[in-house]
Amino acid sequence: MKRRQFLRGAGAVGTVAAAAAMSSLPKPAIAQSMPSIKWRLASSFPKSLDTLYGGAEVFCNRVRSATDGKFDIAPHAAGQLVPPLQVMDGVQNKTIECGHTASYYYFGKDETFAFATAIPFGLNTRQMNAWMYQAGGNDLLNEFYKGYNIFHLPGGHTGAQMGGWFRREIKTPDDLKGLKMRIGGFAGRVMSKLGVVPQQIAGGDIYPALEKGTIDATEWVGPYDDEKLGFNKVAKYYYSPGWWEGCAMLSLMINIEEWNKLPKYYQSVVEAAAAEATNWMTSKYDAGNAPALKRLAQAGVEFREFPPAVMDACYAAAQELYKETNAKNANFKKVYDNYTAFQKDIVQWFQFAEGGFDRFMARRLRG
Repeated sequence: MKRRQFLRGAGAVGTVAAAAAMSSLPKPAIAQSMPSIKWRLASSFPKSLDTLYGGAEVFCNRVRSATDGKFDIAPHAAGQLVPPLQVMDGVQNKTIECGHTASYYYFGKDETFAFATAIPFGLNTRQMNAWMYQAGGNDLLNEFYKGYNIFHLPGGHTGAQMGGWFRREIKTPDDLKGLKMRIGGFAGRVMSKLGVVPQQIAGGDIYPALEKGTIDATEWVGPYDDEKLGFNKVAKYYYSPGWWEGCAMLSLMINIEEWNKLPKYYQSVVEAAAAEATNWMTSKYDAGNAPALKRLAQAGVEFREFPPAVMDACYAAAQELYKETNAKNANFKKVYDNYTAFQKDIVQWFQFAEGGFDRFMARRLRG
């Protein structure tokens, strides 16, 4: 036999032998000692929104792979287990073990729920992460969630959102009066002070409402999702910024009894998987929004910015609402005081470094 043939044959035999040896090795301790657990996760979002629903899939897949399949969380799209806007209720009463939703959908129960998603003129995405992970924000929120039998973790970020789709232009605050608008969470109360009639409508139901004229305007997320939902086909003007959501964080809500029963290792896996899903969602939106914005421009969408007078009126209305809510809701005030103290400092830092850099680069690269 020639030397090269012998070496190739010996290599093949060695590979087979190595594979056989590896297959005979004991599996990791996790596969032997950890319990098999099956959970169900209910999402507030349809599968067609591959970033919002996709965050739940990323989370579940990571938990499964990190536990060698021992801890299996099955994701379910909006409406499969519970109605889209009742995910938190399902977790609270243990109909489901966990849910992936936007906390501000439940602000009608207590305005404090808004903080875990966004409040008008609040933190941006990186600032929110800093507050949640480094400045005790999530611990503070979990003190509140405990009263609802829920353990809370961040479950994704959309980044700063757009100001939404309108059938007519908004030139002055008076143009908002009588406007029927789908707008989620606490921001609806701000808008109502300016004469808007806010509507809380799940994502999959927005298009037909806008098409039929049941509503005059809608906000959702940004170009990537809004293009998928087809809003440009039924509304002409696309506004920015979404001042009510400088960031919009999603929430992973876990029934607290089920959470406390988990082995510590599984709890660590869940926390790490939620953080991974959060980062994945932010990066996917950032990567997808820019080309979607170009496509919408090519399709004839007319982009507008809210005029300064409108922004100022909205800001004043928000501050008025915060003052009213703080006076009547001790839970809200406790979180608000902590949140806004943190915001005051970190906004100055962002203006000093990030803001100046971003403004310069936008000028240089403007096409």
